[in-house]
Amino acid sequence: MKVSTDLHHRYLNLAGPNILSNLLVPLASLVDTALLGHLSEIEMLGGVALGAVLFDYVFWTFGFLRMSTTGLVAQSRGRGNLAEESRIGMRALAIALLAGTIIVLLRGPLGDLGFALFGGDAATEAAGRQYYEWRVLGAPFALMNFALLGWLLGREQGRAALLMAAAGQCTNIVLDLIFIRSFHWAAAGAGGATAISQVVMFLVAITLFWRDGIDLSGAKWAREFRAIFHGPELRAFFTLSGDITLRTMLLVSTFALFTNIAATMGEIALAATAVLRGVILLVAYFVDGFAFATESLAGVFHGPDHLGERRRLLLLSLLWGSSTAAAALTIFLLFPRTLLGLLTDHREVLDLAIAHRGWLVPVLLWSAPAYVLDGYYLGLSRGGLLRRAMTWSVLLGFAPWALWSWHTGSLPLLWAALSVFMLARSASLGWPALRELRD
Repeated sequence: MKVSTDLHHRYLNLAGPNILSNLLVPLASLVDTALLGHLSEIEMLGGVALGAVLFDYVFWTFGFLRMSTTGLVAQSRGRGNLAEESRIGMRALAIALLAGTIIVLLRGPLGDLGFALFGGDAATEAAGRQYYEWRVLGAPFALMNFALLGWLLGREQGRAALLMAAAGQCTNIVLDLIFIRSFHWAAAGAGGATAISQVVMFLVAITLFWRDGIDLSGAKWAREFRAIFHGPELRAFFTLSGDITLRTMLLVSTFALFTNIAATMGEIALAATAVLRGVILLVAYFVDGFAFATESLAGVFHGPDHLGERRRLLLLSLLWGSSTAAAALTIFLLFPRTLLGLLTDHREVLDLAIAHRGWLVPVLLWSAPAYVLDGYYLGLSRGGLLRRAMTWSVLLGFAPWALWSWHTGSLPLLWAALSVFMLARSASLGWPALRELRD
């Protein structure tokens, strides 16, 4: 099946800015890792890793604010319904502000529960709490950024999304250098830098939102209140969001359990796992640039009249996603000590990470198709399919191997669990996609 030049050009015009904006997210995280990994107190690196897992849970519970919004806005755009595009964005913003405020108000109990579940030794947990107590203050802005990013992606405004990400992540990196290196605030500095960067990102994003003609005045909210929170549309949004939330929580739980089991194997194993996980996240954000482009265009091509375009889009996405993961993997396999050494100078951590670098091969190659297929089905608002695929991938792919690794204390078995999980994700999403390509 040939891919039209116009579609290819449109796809790459979306994917390019998406990749750049996505890469800024793990770049800030890698700066955290590099600065903390070179401190004498190794527990700072492990503590922030555990704190980040907690935020994965807290924030990505509301990941639907980005994912549902992108697909629904793209579908409205494909139908030419500009008024509904505006209402979807305002609906997501209102939900994000309410949820973020509740998180801040309940930050004490949420933190206690999180560290009771995922805490390491006393020193590591103390560092994680310092990170948490500062970063959680940015929760309302982080969630509203999800909604605003989803709206921009649904409108195929990749360059605006790039500007939003650049403002936030560059702020994060600069503040990391000031707070961690200059002020020596360690884990607390990393958390504070992230919280402030979310505020900056929001200010840029809301300016773009307003620039595109979205009236955010009180009078506008009063006029549109009934339409924004109309029963059928609101129920449809939450039905889709419920499926996406369950799917996302299963994904976050898998990585949380992966990190927590590594923590039971000692601080060296946890730190080495955090270093390799940083590589996985870097490649994932890179491939997600193609997934986001797929998501936007799949929504626009929603409906039976666009089956041919969706088939061509699916083929294009799989080719770009998989080849990108393979290229990144090759670079890390050729220069492991040089690249991983940028993240830590603790010899024991670096040696253990290099010893397990071979697991990057199955994890990265088997995860790439899953990322772009996620984007494809998110754009089509196929939340039920995504939820079912993730459920079976966790139960039959990850859980048995993870439990075996925890029982035996084997780090290779833990990496095998993650590898099988990625394979199961690609297979469970790939089967219906293959049928669509063949029909």
